[in-house]
Amino acid sequence: TKVLFDHIGFNINEGDKIALIAPNGTGKTSLMRILAGKDKSDSGGQIKFLKEIRIAFLEQDYPFEPDTTLLDQVLAGSTRFTEHLDEAGRFDYEHRIVRLLTDFGLRPDQRMGDLSGGEVKRVALVEVLAPEADFLILDEPTNHLDVDAIEYLENYLRRSRCTLFMVTHDRYFLDRVCNIVMELDHGQIYIYRGDYENYLEKRSER
Repeated sequence: TKVLFDHIGFNINEGDKIALIAPNGTGKTSLMRILAGKDKSDSGGQIKFLKEIRIAFLEQDYPFEPDTTLLDQVLAGSTRFTEHLDEAGRFDYEHRIVRLLTDFGLRPDQRMGDLSGGEVKRVALVEVLAPEADFLILDEPTNHLDVDAIEYLENYLRRSRCTLFMVTHDRYFLDRVCNIVMELDHGQIYIYRGDYENYLEKRSER
């Protein structure tokens, strides 16, 4: 059995935009899944939120029904965000989905099975962005995206007041979106405030 991390602790403050950096196989995705409530730690570690917040999680794999339209696919994945909405709220939510799909260069009436891998990734992003959740957890959000989609996502996240925790190998996207670099190294967490260049400098000093 490989221990990924043990007895780690850190705080995430409202409005932080954090990039998690670590070598492959060291537990980045496991940590994200635990934060998102998808998995639990083996040792019964605790995650405490100081208030009720809504969490949206982008995983690398996005299951979908090939015969479903893009609009219906996103709505089906959004039930936990829409179940308490009244008719007007649901109408507004659907309108937001249509706007996001259009901004990403997609049509709501397209079939999921007709999409390329990059287009499927855009639909997954729409499903995460549409609820306007308080806390976004994104695992490799720019994978398979073209330049236009990356720029749109970058501008969206920079304008958003959400709290962000993401893994990305795109250094330039990281620098333009994030203000904190969190490193997972040999089972320990290290925090660096600033851009990627500052992270490299401070990491070298450490």
